[in-house]
Amino acid sequence: MHPEEAFFYHIIFIMRHSRKALFILTAIALMGLSSCAPGGGGGRNISRATGRLINDPRGGFQYNTRFRDQGISPGLVFIEGGTFTVGDVGDDVMHEWNAIPKEMHVQSFYMDETEVTNLMYLEYLDWLKKVFDPEDPYFRHIYEGALPDTLVWLSPLSYNEDLVQNYLRHPAYSDYPVVGVNWLQAVQYANWRTDRVNEMNLIRNRKLKREVLYATDPEEIFVTETYLTDPESAFGGNTEYYPVRGRRDTMLNVANASSGILVPKYRLPTEMEWEYAAKSQIGERLFNRLRNRKLYPWKGTATRYLGRGRNRGKELANFKQGDGDYSGLAGWSDDGADITAPVKTYPPNDFGLYDMAGNVNEWVADVYRPIIDDEESDFNYFRGNIYTKLAFDEYGQLILVTTDSIPYDTLATGRIIYKALPGAPVKKLLDEKEMYLRQNFMRADNRDYKDGDIQSSRNFMQSPEDMEGDLEKRMYNAPVHRVYMDTVDGKWKMVREYDRSRRTTLINNEVRVYKGGSWKDRAYWLQPSKRRFLPQYLSTNDIGFRCAMSRFGKKTIHKTYRRPVN
Repeated sequence: MHPEEAFFYHIIFIMRHSRKALFILTAIALMGLSSCAPGGGGGRNISRATGRLINDPRGGFQYNTRFRDQGISPGLVFIEGGTFTVGDVGDDVMHEWNAIPKEMHVQSFYMDETEVTNLMYLEYLDWLKKVFDPEDPYFRHIYEGALPDTLVWLSPLSYNEDLVQNYLRHPAYSDYPVVGVNWLQAVQYANWRTDRVNEMNLIRNRKLKREVLYATDPEEIFVTETYLTDPESAFGGNTEYYPVRGRRDTMLNVANASSGILVPKYRLPTEMEWEYAAKSQIGERLFNRLRNRKLYPWKGTATRYLGRGRNRGKELANFKQGDGDYSGLAGWSDDGADITAPVKTYPPNDFGLYDMAGNVNEWVADVYRPIIDDEESDFNYFRGNIYTKLAFDEYGQLILVTTDSIPYDTLATGRIIYKALPGAPVKKLLDEKEMYLRQNFMRADNRDYKDGDIQSSRNFMQSPEDMEGDLEKRMYNAPVHRVYMDTVDGKWKMVREYDRSRRTTLINNEVRVYKGGSWKDRAYWLQPSKRRFLPQYLSTNDIGFRCAMSRFGKKTIHKTYRRPVN
């Protein structure tokens, strides 16, 4: 008999003859399970470096050994990373040559199941309005700067005024993708969403009191980075929102990075992430190779469903099919929408993502350049890195944004938006101290790295001062808008400059990529590889966005990998 079977029958014998023995054996078994489980007395709780006990209640090294995996945050779906071909697989009829095929690799990440809807964005506006009263002149630009530009619906030869008044707020459009949001506003929304999700996670884990959800003091709003860096400075120094450990213990019950409670930040997806998720080539995968290449986010090269059943012949996305044909004939609507459509109207792709083609174009994080430099990087490629660090005062205290020091940005359009809210830590660029003798990077702002900087200009031999002073020799001679303080009325004003006839390019460090095609685009733009750009301070009625989040830890959630049999 096998030793394990003998042990099993021995336990049964004891159980039949002694209740006391049964109790003892049960206790021993539970102790054994707890010692094997994460956070128990053995296994992962013994240091492989020193042999000492981790999480010893008497002191010593404390660490979260119970953490298993990063959970899925609200609105997101998991995207398992991998290698794919970025760029065109069809004809480049526009002759832009900005999507040449290249092999790239993307790490696993998460992405919003749908585009951000009007309802989701209205929740953000409602929070801003309650915390930063727009009637207060001091906070007026916070709420107004976050409002979508509803005038994007106007057209000199179209009647769209009802959409100007109703598209954002009418309940009939609650599940429609938000539009009129520029790139900068989308980034601020993602930052706000990060803090609200982490705030809720801390409440569920009894690290914050629920009262924090209803706080409207501008000085006491939750900011994830501040909480992680200096919890006692969060909420403006008000520690009443923290529970304490035990009845007699006054120590604040706070979480840290190793707690695993706080999630990575919501952000805009990189162009590589977005295109990888849109192509969703997992449906065409056979072991470690692709059987076919997709033209759109779905299988095949047609825009209609060619299978059998009630959906046969229906369009798989919302797009413009021809001159004046936005939806087809009455009674026979091809795609069921003339402008945008409610999210989840059309089937998802193989990753479970909706509207990765059509409905609205989507902002991605990247600064636009015609060339993707795969020789420099073929792993998590992204152009737009600006490396910053937290700012501390001379006493080592974290410097925070206050209601008296809210930073604002005046856009080229004259619109004023906030750059950070009270409670957020002040940041500054990495300096020579952090970059000295590094081999992986040499400067903090890498938006024009190896393309568009002085070294890549034909006048690179001249000094930077001469380059900036001579408008004819600047790499990007876009108009410079002068912002100044009027000494008479004490208000900020801007001198609006317009494009000159000798403008060399529309591309600079403030233009961002958008992808996906929209309700007003032809099918050509539905291909995930197609790229277009727009200044980050402009918005349209056919560009929306969705958020993404980095994946921490192992590449996969489910054990889908199987080693091939020889």
